[in-house]
Amino acid sequence: MELKDIKAIIDLMKKNSITEFELEKEEFKIKLKRGTQARVVSEQAVVEAPAPAAPSAAAVKSVAAPSNEADIKSPMIGTFYRSPSPEAGSYVEVGSEVGPDTVVCIIEAMKVMNEIKAEARGVITKILVDNSKPVEFGQALFKIKPL
Repeated sequence: MELKDIKAIIDLMKKNSITEFELEKEEFKIKLKRGTQARVVSEQAVVEAPAPAAPSAAAVKSVAAPSNEADIKSPMIGTFYRSPSPEAGSYVEVGSEVGPDTVVCIIEAMKVMNEIKAEARGVITKILVDNSKPVEFGQALFKIKPL
């Protein structure tokens, strides 16, 4: 199954308010859930994949109240990249003002580059992960001070 086919399925799920989709073909199985994390299973491997969902409250959580900062967390397992290519500049730096739709990094999972958005309005106060390092689901990537 090609990436364009998966994207088409995701679009159909969104348009028809479908929350769960599962397809099994020979040695391939895909299960998509909106609003949660999906699991893609093949005969060779089990890998966590991004869910085709609207931003969730779990993606950005407040830390201690006095600091008034929040975390931008990884929605998946993969490799963290600060820029779209090795030659390009970083998406954000400390002090960058971001909005909910601002791309802050890319996480590569299963050879697919997934743009990660801030999902909140604020200023980046700290970058918590080094470029090209692996990240876990729910791991804090950035600290953000809400505006």
